Amino acid sequence: MKKMLLAIGVITLLIAFAVTGCRIGKEEKHKFTEDRIEEVGEDIWADLSKAKVGVCIYRFSDNYMTLFRREIESYLVGLGFTKENIMIVDSADSEVVQDRQVRAFIDQGVDALIINPVDPSDVSDITNLAVEADIPLIYINREPEAEEEVRWEDNKWDVSYVGCDARQSGTIQGKIIADLGIENIDLNGDGVIQYIIVEGDPGNADTLYRSEYCIKALDDAGLQSECVFKGYADWEREKAEELVSEALKGGVEAEVIFCNNDAMALGTLSAIEKAGMRAGKDIQIVGVDALTDVLIAVQEGQIAGTVFNNYIQQSHSAVDALITYLSNETNPHYIGCDYVAVTPSNVQTIIESLAR
Repeated sequence: MKKMLLAIGVITLLIAFAVTGCRIGKEEKHKFTEDRIEEVGEDIWADLSKAKVGVCIYRFSDNYMTLFRREIESYLVGLGFTKENIMIVDSADSEVVQDRQVRAFIDQGVDALIINPVDPSDVSDITNLAVEADIPLIYINREPEAEEEVRWEDNKWDVSYVGCDARQSGTIQGKIIADLGIENIDLNGDGVIQYIIVEGDPGNADTLYRSEYCIKALDDAGLQSECVFKGYADWEREKAEELVSEALKGGVEAEVIFCNNDAMALGTLSAIEKAGMRAGKDIQIVGVDALTDVLIAVQEGQIAGTVFNNYIQQSHSAVDALITYLSNETNPHYIGCDYVAVTPSNVQTIIESLAR
């Protein structure tokens, strides 16, 4: 299936582009393509225009993954893939649906797969299908189990994961809160930070690590803390609003609410407002993803901060890795990207960069 044999010089530049760090702004994203076409001519991109790519997104209704999938498509087209050969489907948060979609892509003769797994703890069947069909596979955003990644390495398969380390995002969340100072958080004066955690879904690595490491960061800062409530909201705004509303109505008193993603942070913000509390004053909220509405809330002082989950860098790195595999070259099996803390001090810069 690996039909696209591109010049080594192009691949070298693609790899260099993937590892040069976070590129927040979009104004540079097609400059690479233009420069390379001018240098080597149009013909070298002809093969890419024929390549078929199948992309499964775990759930289209996820705000963050909407940004991610649109950026993947835009970047693929910018590099010379044709839009009709880019098939992006909604797995509707169903393993059964996603498995069926992967099998359909293979039957259709795709040249590469990009998968945002519904259940990152159980992707071995998808990996096996791709390997048996000799189709390069890039997992994105939701990291498979470590044992699965070891399997790719041991067998030297054309399979990689592109994403950020969820531990880092949790650590940044905790530091954002710690940096506010205990005097601005501990409103009841007991020397302990009472907190709520609004979690994604059970068993997901992002859920587990973000929840664990945000509190570890408080501990590392020498701050005492106490969990007064936690619950799963499945990454959804409405579920988070309902969860937090019920907790507050039930008498739960907290000074900080950690949310595993920004959609749930927005739901939490709504719940706090409906409870007659002042977000940013009576209680601090922190999220992950840097969705536009959350950036505005950070700017207005309603949300203490968020963590930019750089979908631009991640989507570009995933596509660059895909092209490297199609060129019969190798990739690292883990391609990491860094999160970025977003607070009132830099939120305007982030907003301006993403608007370009």
